[in-house]
Amino acid sequence: MKRILIFASGSGTNAENIIKYFSEKSTGTVVAVFSNNSKATVLDKAKNLAVPTEIFSKDELNLGKTLQKINEFQPDLIVLAGFLLKCPENLIEAYPNRIINIHPALLPKFGGKGMYGMHIHKAVVEKNEKETGITIHYVNENYDEGAIIFQQSVALSDMDTPESVAVKIHELEQEHFPVIIEKLLTSNL
Repeated sequence: MKRILIFASGSGTNAENIIKYFSEKSTGTVVAVFSNNSKATVLDKAKNLAVPTEIFSKDELNLGKTLQKINEFQPDLIVLAGFLLKCPENLIEAYPNRIINIHPALLPKFGGKGMYGMHIHKAVVEKNEKETGITIHYVNENYDEGAIIFQQSVALSDMDTPESVAVKIHELEQEHFPVIIEKLLTSNL
């Protein structure tokens, strides 16, 4: 069974969905949830689902101390699910093509530093986009520039608000993220 380690910084709805999805599968299991935010509700969700949690600081991540803890869990795949820090080179080098992220827009549009959550949805509405979606991609040394694994779009109307766009994106994330993770796990990881 392949081992999944999740990084998250916030509420953890995607992390919770992934944990529940794989609790009923033999292809993989979530072995831990790591967070840089000690107040993140993802930690409570993981604990309630009997998944170990680790809290770390940005310095611990950048200096390699977090990498030592990650290695203890021997993950086959690291999944960024609402994780807001940039992955340092030490982590990317230790797990090449084994770190993925979900981005709430159709990259390369609306990517880069500071583009997350409602910031993206507001920008999408302000630009009068006719569609938006999700992108699941490999993580490299630059924000949102890794090779694209999967994209799914959703149509927008003139009536859409950032809040309604957020709902549409959330539905796409919940439907597709665990399935794509499972496909990666059953490929030659």
